Amino acid sequence: MDKDFSVISASRQTSVRDLPSPRQLIDEVYASDVLTLDDLRSRLSKPVFKSLQATFERGADLDAGIADTVALAMKNWAMERGATHYTHWFQPLTGSTAEKHDSFLTPMGDGKVISTFSGGELIQAEPDASSFPSGGLRATFEARGYTVWDPTSPAFILRHSAGATLCIPAIFASWNGEALDQKTPLLRSSEALNRAVVPALQLFGASAGTRVSSTLGAEQEYFLIAEEFYYQRPDLMMAGRTLFGAKPPRGQELEDHYFGHIPDRVLTFMSDVEAQLYALGIPVKTRHKEVAPGQFELAPIFEDSNVAADHQQLSMQVVQSTARRHGLVALLHEKPFAGMNGSGKHCNWSMSTNAGENLFEPGDTPHENLQFLFFCAAAIKAVDEHQDLLRISVASASNDHRLGAQEAPPAIISMFFGSELTEIFERIESGEGGRGEKKGLLGMGSAVLPDIPRHAGDRNRTSPFAFTGNKFEFRAPGSSQSISLPITVMNLIMADGVAQLTGRLRAMLDAGTDLDKAVGDIFREVYAQHKRVLFDGDGYNEAWHHEAEMQRGLLNLRTSLDAFPHLTSPKNIELFTRHGVLNERELEARQEIMFDIYFKTVNIEGELTEAIAQTVLLPDTLNYLRDLYASGESRAVKGLIAEVEGLTDELYEALQGLRQQNAELGGEEVHDKAFHVRDQVLPAMLKVRQVADQLERLVSDERWTLPTYRQMLFVK
Repeated sequence: MDKDFSVISASRQTSVRDLPSPRQLIDEVYASDVLTLDDLRSRLSKPVFKSLQATFERGADLDAGIADTVALAMKNWAMERGATHYTHWFQPLTGSTAEKHDSFLTPMGDGKVISTFSGGELIQAEPDASSFPSGGLRATFEARGYTVWDPTSPAFILRHSAGATLCIPAIFASWNGEALDQKTPLLRSSEALNRAVVPALQLFGASAGTRVSSTLGAEQEYFLIAEEFYYQRPDLMMAGRTLFGAKPPRGQELEDHYFGHIPDRVLTFMSDVEAQLYALGIPVKTRHKEVAPGQFELAPIFEDSNVAADHQQLSMQVVQSTARRHGLVALLHEKPFAGMNGSGKHCNWSMSTNAGENLFEPGDTPHENLQFLFFCAAAIKAVDEHQDLLRISVASASNDHRLGAQEAPPAIISMFFGSELTEIFERIESGEGGRGEKKGLLGMGSAVLPDIPRHAGDRNRTSPFAFTGNKFEFRAPGSSQSISLPITVMNLIMADGVAQLTGRLRAMLDAGTDLDKAVGDIFREVYAQHKRVLFDGDGYNEAWHHEAEMQRGLLNLRTSLDAFPHLTSPKNIELFTRHGVLNERELEARQEIMFDIYFKTVNIEGELTEAIAQTVLLPDTLNYLRDLYASGESRAVKGLIAEVEGLTDELYEALQGLRQQNAELGGEEVHDKAFHVRDQVLPAMLKVRQVADQLERLVSDERWTLPTYRQMLFVK
C-alpha cells in the first residue's frame, strides 16, 4: 500500500502553470495560435486575399503567383508568436502525424543570417520518405516523397518549453503523385461528395453557388493513470495495453463513475488541455468522466471534416503531452484494461452547404422534408451496400478487443433511426401515407407522404451507425486511430448513393413526375431493397448476430483479418476509382499496410507477454514460494504452497507454448504471419495471462511487482 500513498503525495506536489481566466479564453486565447482568415486579410492586399479566399472557400486552384506573398505574411505572423522553425505537418499511413522542422534562418556570406521563407517552401517540401509505410507503392531505397500545402486547413503554432514551430497542414505523396497519407483521399472524397450532392440539391431548388462538405465532431475517450504506475508496467509502455491484470473486486459495476465528480488534479489537467486546444482553434465543448474507473472524455462541436480530422490528431497529441506535466499518463488504446469499458471515438457526421444548411435536419417546410427523406434513402442504400468498407475503416488489432464489448457496438454494421422514423419509413413503404397525429411531427406537405418527427426517439448505444436528430453517429472508430479513413469512407459511400439516386430522380422529373411523388417512389424502392440494415434492438444479443448473418445476410466480420481482404474486392476498387478517391494500386498498398501493422502489433504483444512472464511474474511467484517455504508447516501454508506451485507449473507450461508460437511466425508472407498471430499467438497469450491473473490474487502485494488494476484505476 505504500506505493499508493507515494503517488498521492506526488500528485499534491505537481506544479501547474497559470491558466488563463474565462475572459482571456474568449478575448485573447481562442485561435490565437491559428493563422485565421482575419489574420491573412490584415496582412495581404485585397487581390491576393480574394484569390486565396477562393481556394479556402470554393475549392479554386491555388494561384502559384501569390505564393511568395502569402509565405512572407505567414512567416511574419509565426515569428511574431515566437516560432523559429516551420514544418509541413502531415499524416502518413502510420496512423499518427509526422513533421520535419526547418529553420527560418538562412546563413549569409558575411557570417550573418536572415529569416527567409519562400512560396516554394510553403507549397512543397521533400522529406526523406523511405521509412514511412507505402505498402509497395515505392521501394525502400527510394527516399523521395513530397509534402504539399493543404490551404483548406489553417496553419497553426505548436508550442514547446523552449519555443514554437509553425505547422503547415500538408498532404504526402510519392514522386509520381500516389497518395502516401490519410489526408489526400479525405480531400478527394470531400470533392466527390460535393460533385454528387450539389446536383441533387439543384433538383430541390438550391442556388447555383452552393457547395457541400461533410461536417464532423469526434468524441475522444481516454484513460488516465498515475505516471509512476505507467513506468512500472512494461506492457503499457510498449503495447499501450495491459497484457496482465486481475479484475479488481470493484470495477464499473456500481455505475458511479459515469458523469461523476472530477478530481481536482484531473480537472486541472483538463483545463490545461482545453486552454491549449482553444489556442489552436479547436472548439472543444464537453468534458466528463466516462463509464470505467479512470476513463474520461472530451468532445468538440461540428467542423468541416478535413479540419476536424487535423484537430483530432492535435487533440490526441495535446492530451498525451499535457498529462505528463500533471504526473499522469493518458492511455488512448481501445482496450487498455481487460474487462473494463473500452475507449472509442464516436464520429458525429453530417453534410452541410456553404450557407450553413445541415442536409440531415428534418426542417420545417415540405421542401426541406422531401430533401431530408431523399438523403435518408441515400444513406440507407450507402450503408447497406458498403458495410464492408465501414467495418474496414475501423479495423485494427487494438479495436478488435473493443468491438462488441461493454460500450462499443458489435462488428456487424447496422443503422438505427429510432422508432418514430422507422415507423414512418414503414408507412411510406406500405403506401399508407397520410398525416401522423403524434405531437412534434412535421408536415410533409403531401397527401402521399407522412410526417417526419423532429426527434427520432431514444438513442441506441449498441448501434454502429445511429441517426441522432440531425446527424449520424458512427460509434465504431477506435480511440487511438486517425478519423481520416472513416470520414473518407462515409463521404465516398454517401457520394455514391446520392449520385445514383439523383440520376433516378432527374429521369423521373424529366418524365413529368411530381417531385413529392418521385421522392416517395424512390424512397419506397430503396427502403424495400435495403431495410435489412436497419435494426433498433440490442446489438450485443447473440440472437441478433444470428439473425443479421443468417437471415438478413449482413456481414459479420468479427476480426480485422476478416475485414481487410474486402478492401480490394472488385466492387470497392470500382467504387474508389470511379469517384477518383484511390486507384487500385493505392488500395492494394493500404491493404498491405493494414496486414503489416496488424502482424507487428500482435507480434510485439506476444513477445512482450513472454518477456514479462519470464522475467517478472515467474520470479515474483518463486520469491513468494520461497517466503512460504520459510513460514513453517501450518495447514494454511501447505495449502498455499500447493495452490501456488500448481499454478506456477501451469504458467511455465503456458509460457513454453507461447514461446513456440512466437518463434514460428507462420510463414514468410505478411498475410500468413498476420493470421498466425491471430489464430495461434493471441490464444497462447491468453493462456499465459489467465494463469498469471490467478497468481496475482494469491501472491502477496509485497512480492507482486506489477502495479495492479486497483492501483492504476483508482489512485489519481
